[in-house]
Amino acid sequence: QVQVVESGGGLVQAGGSLRLSCAASGRTFNAMGWFRQAPGKEREFVASINWNGGRTYYADSVKGRFTISRDNAKNMVYLQMNSLKPEDTAVYYCAASPGVEGGSAPTQYDYWGQGTRVTVSS
Repeated sequence: QVQVVESGGGLVQAGGSLRLSCAASGRTFNAMGWFRQAPGKEREFVASINWNGGRTYYADSVKGRFTISRDNAKNMVYLQMNSLKPEDTAVYYCAASPGVEGGSAPTQYDYWGQGTRVTVSS
């Protein structure tokens, strides 16, 4: 049974940092990604990483501030978020794909976590 579970969200002041974690189990995933959805907005791509962590992809809005990484020995994926801004406030979702690498569309991912809320205060 495939499970994807996020953790690490919370409330932080603008300029602060948070690290999100994602535990994925049940099968091997070629690509892992992070998406976010703010109230009243569509779910948007944040970052993704290929199977061995050698290739990463970022949305322009987070490039230089966020870092995605993975530890396959622990079946974990992380999103380090620095220099957070109020516009980063959203529910963050971890997603897993057995096939497509570098995908930025939600439809390219087969498995999703329940989400973890990040709130950045100004």
